[in-house]
Amino acid sequence: MNTETYLGEDRGRRWANSGWGRPRARQREERIRSTLLGRDDGPIRCPRMLRIGFDLTAGQDPLEVLEVMLADAGCSTPEELRRVVPLPDRPYICRPDPGAPPCTLGSPRAEVLRHGLMLGLCTAQLYDPSRPVIWTRGSLSRVLELFDPKGFYA
Repeated sequence: MNTETYLGEDRGRRWANSGWGRPRARQREERIRSTLLGRDDGPIRCPRMLRIGFDLTAGQDPLEVLEVMLADAGCSTPEELRRVVPLPDRPYICRPDPGAPPCTLGSPRAEVLRHGLMLGLCTAQLYDPSRPVIWTRGSLSRVLELFDPKGFYA
């Protein structure tokens, strides 16, 4: 009997076979998906803290709208919003949020500026309040979930 193990990779998939008789005699494909994000209990906690992003179904340009609101708020740069908009003071883990965006560009100005400021402090994976505020159409078009990793390394 042949008990060799075949391991290989094909387009990001891993293959393993115990090979009774011939290689790949029995194949099985199983997707495994798990995350620690969003857990509020247990020894490893990484609770969801916020959702940020704009509903852009009306075809509005978030950069243009936010620049007008920024001027109306008396600020010349997005960086100046830090003085007037309260922010979380610690880094959070981010991931794309497939749900409906929590804010529209027609929401109250304070809410729109808060979402815009926070999106400007995010990459696709990290909210960092110590980084510079960067507004691009791409960054302002994201819808993100933010998670607090405080219980992850405890």
